[in-house]
Amino acid sequence: MTTSIQNLRLRRTVLKSIGTTTALTASGLLPSLIYAAPSTSANEKLRVGLIGAGNRAKWLTRALARESHRAELVAVCDCFLPQIDALASDEKKNPKAGDSWMRYQNYEQMFDSEDLDAVMIATPDHVRVRAAILACAKGLDVYAEKPLSFSIPEGRALVKAVRKHKRVLQVGTQQRSTPINQYACEFVRRGGLGKVSTILVKNYSGSRPAKGLDKQLIPEGMDWNRFCDQAKLLDYHEQLQRRWRSFDAFTGGPICDRGSHALDMVHLAMGWEQVAPTRIEPTTDAKDYWDRGVWLYYPDGTVIRLESTGGPAFGGIFIGEHGKIEINRGRFACNPTNLLAPFTGSQTESHVANWLDCIQTREDPNAPVEVGHLISTIAHLINICRETGRTIHWDAANEQIIDDDAANSMLTKERRPEFSLPNV
Repeated sequence: MTTSIQNLRLRRTVLKSIGTTTALTASGLLPSLIYAAPSTSANEKLRVGLIGAGNRAKWLTRALARESHRAELVAVCDCFLPQIDALASDEKKNPKAGDSWMRYQNYEQMFDSEDLDAVMIATPDHVRVRAAILACAKGLDVYAEKPLSFSIPEGRALVKAVRKHKRVLQVGTQQRSTPINQYACEFVRRGGLGKVSTILVKNYSGSRPAKGLDKQLIPEGMDWNRFCDQAKLLDYHEQLQRRWRSFDAFTGGPICDRGSHALDMVHLAMGWEQVAPTRIEPTTDAKDYWDRGVWLYYPDGTVIRLESTGGPAFGGIFIGEHGKIEINRGRFACNPTNLLAPFTGSQTESHVANWLDCIQTREDPNAPVEVGHLISTIAHLINICRETGRTIHWDAANEQIIDDDAANSMLTKERRPEFSLPNV
């Protein structure tokens, strides 16, 4: 076992005995070990936990299995236990891989019971930040699916926790680790289109209220209280569990889900890693407010237009002085066609591998926490703009909506006390 792994495990033992990272720091114990970085040897693998065993977890476990020489999944948590069994049976290349997993319904119990180095969080949106902050306080590095947050203030709290505890957090916008997407985005970022005036992004909708669902019996193996987490404890219905992405109690809707990928590609291509729109404006009427078109105005004069239900699902169409380029997942197209030479490199996406690399080097990953927070912030602001039906002026430095108290109050979502965020 390497010295750094020994230091990491010793630090966690002390953390558990004292209770919190804050108490350890205040005590002055083991100051050189507080942020010891894990590193693997031929005989030592990173021990990884997983929270959320739904559909997205299948992709994550397969990606982690490709890195089996340096990391292994040892514990899985899901508030619906049968879902862990379903995930275990999905391990096609190694059907017995799930036999060794420790199973939990409560991720706090998993953190306390398991000697983990890192955790992957693939929960519904409203659960993610609290789990990630607690993981950071336990000294774990984190892979967090997108959208990173359920509200803007909780996203900022997670940024603070990651930096305070010096953790590596990778956001699950995996196109940032796809070589062809990196190639096309770099072309735009380096001025290949000249000045970009307009970017067209698919007009993903928001989420709907949970209405008209009759109360059903909670299925065996389900901890429905933990599923609802910070949200109001709703009466159980299968659709709330299986189709949670449709309901605003648990998500911001498609604009926060697939829209995160699209907006993230736009920001990567434009070099807007720390740049937010200053104005968000509703531009088209719609029967339902969550389908309204929206324009985003950026400080350099560029406008993102979300109007059409068509277009690239995971990127955008960039219109510049020298032509157009459409960037989508795993491909791009130009007009004129000779604007950018065809991509001839590797097509392998390596987002989980990049996360593991950075756990070893302690460098920022391809999708760091600040970028994930920024993209989620924009998606939340789009939803607020649609719901209010009026223009939003955004103060990015203070993360406040200017001169609109009603809209500003929508930045924060009410949490149930038992699922409050830890102080950072």
